[in-house]
Order: sequence, then structure tokens, then C-alpha cells
Amino acid sequence: MQARPSRRTARRLAWLGAPLALLLASAAYAHPGQLPHTHGGSFLAGLMHPLTGLDHLLAMLAIGLWSCRQAPTLRRAMPALIALGMVCGAALAWAGVPLLGVEFGIASSVLLAGVLLATLVKLPSAVGGTLVFAFILLHGHAHGSELAPGASALLYALGFVITSVAITLVGRHAGAWLAQRDSRWLRGIGAAIAAAGGALMLG
Repeated sequence: MQARPSRRTARRLAWLGAPLALLLASAAYAHPGQLPHTHGGSFLAGLMHPLTGLDHLLAMLAIGLWSCRQAPTLRRAMPALIALGMVCGAALAWAGVPLLGVEFGIASSVLLAGVLLATLVKLPSAVGGTLVFAFILLHGHAHGSELAPGASALLYALGFVITSVAITLVGRHAGAWLAQRDSRWLRGIGAAIAAAGGALMLG
């Protein structure tokens, strides 16, 4: 039977969660492309864009947390999958190729990623990789469709790929730290993210 989290662990989680809570609060009131510091150029806009949408942030975080318990092959491939999915999705948007129900699909990805984390299900690398790529493709399409007129697509893409991969890696390391202490933390976070995804789908 797993031990209950100690007070020291709870304090550490609070310190880890405080910046994230502030970020989520700001994201809840922001709309993509409308943060003041995203206007400094294509690269900065790309860096900030994944942080200005609660759906993007939660999906990346959930995928990162979930990946910490997957097979080594999938864990190693995760940054490349995130980058490839983002670039392919953005390229489709820039080529004028529409994807039906992108916003609903993104909200669904938040819900499903939360469910994967809450259940701590382990998938075969091929299945898990395909699922993650499909999720990220939708997010990349949304990012790409919001490229500002006259901005550099290359710099913008580089920015949002770096931030998306970084969020996922932070989630993976945080997930590994939590899993060593009590996996119920991961399950609880997954349930909360799944509930947020459900709310986004309804809203």
C-alpha cells in the first residue's frame, strides 16, 4: 500500500504549483495573440502562443505527465513527436488545408489526455505515439492559423515548437518526481485536466 504524501511533499507541490496556477489564471483571461509581449516579433509571439490558451497548456502538460510512465522508446520520441505534430499541423494551416472541428478536437484532446493520465494507462509505443501526434496536429493547426500578417512563419513556428516541447518535458520530469512519491497525485491531476477538457468541450 502506498504511503500518504508527507507534509514536505505537499509543500514542494505547492511551490511547484504556484507558478502554474498563476500562469493558468492569466491564460484563462487571455486570447491567443493578445498578450502585450507577443507583439515583439514572430519568434516571441510563437514562444508565448502556447501559454495564452488554457487548452494548449493543459494538453501539453497532461501529455508530458503521462509520458513519464510510458515505454522508454515512446518517452525518447516524445519531443520529436511534439515538434513534428506542431510543424505538420501549422503547415496544413498555412497551405490552406482546413481541418474540420479543430477547436472541438483540441478540447477533446485535453479530455482524453487527462483520462490517459488519470488511468495511468500504458500504451504500446506505436499506439501512444500515433495518438499523441494526432492530438498535437490539431494544436499545430490552430497555432498556424493564427500567424499574424507579415510575420515570419519560420520564426513563429520555431517559437511555438520550443515552448510546446518545453512544457511537455517539464511535465515529464514533474510526473517522474510525483510517481516516485505517490501516483495518486498523477491520477488526481489527470482527473482535474479531464474535467477541464470536458468543460472546454461544453463551452
